[in-house]
Amino acid sequence: MRTATQPNPLLVAEEISRVVAQVRERDLTTLGNAILAARRVFVCGAGRSLLMMKAFAMRLMHLGLSSYVVGETITPAIGPGDLLIAGSGSGQTRMTLAMVEAAHVRGARTAAITAHPDSVIARQCDLVVEIPARIVGIAGQAVSIQPPGSLFEQALLVVADGLILWLMDRLGATYEQIRARHTKLE
Repeated sequence: MRTATQPNPLLVAEEISRVVAQVRERDLTTLGNAILAARRVFVCGAGRSLLMMKAFAMRLMHLGLSSYVVGETITPAIGPGDLLIAGSGSGQTRMTLAMVEAAHVRGARTAAITAHPDSVIARQCDLVVEIPARIVGIAGQAVSIQPPGSLFEQALLVVADGLILWLMDRLGATYEQIRARHTKLE
C-alpha cells in the first residue's frame, strides 16, 4: 500500500470525494435558490480560498448571472437584493469577516462556505454551507494527508462546480450558451 509521502493523486481524489459526499444537499439547494433570487452575486475570501471563489464567480458569469469579486477595481457597491458568498476554511479570517459585516450594513444577504459552521464568519451569515474539511482535528492532529487548507480549497472548487451544474439545470443553460460567454481574447 502506498503512503501519503509517495506521489499518488488518487489519495487526494479519495480525500476530496469523502469530504464532498458529506456536504448537505439541502444547504446547497438553499444557496442555489439564494443565488437565483439575488440581483447580483459577490464573492470574497482570502488566499487560496479566494482563488476558488474567483473560479466560482467566473462560472456564474458564464451562466449569465451578474457576479463580482470583492476587491477588484470594477466591482460595484453591494446593496439590498445582492448576495455576498464568503469562502473561508477557518471561518475566522478577519478581512473576510469585515466584508461580511460590511455587506450586512449595506443590506445584502450573506452566505458562508466554510469548514467551521460555528465560526465567527458563519454566525454572521444568513446561510451556511459546511464543507467538513477541517484543517486540524482533536489535539491539533492533521485530518488530511495534504498540507493545511488544501483539502478544503479543493472541495470548495468541486462543491462550487457542482452548484454550477444545479444552476445550469434550473436556468436551462446550455453548454453552447456558456461557451459563448467564455473569454474569446486568446
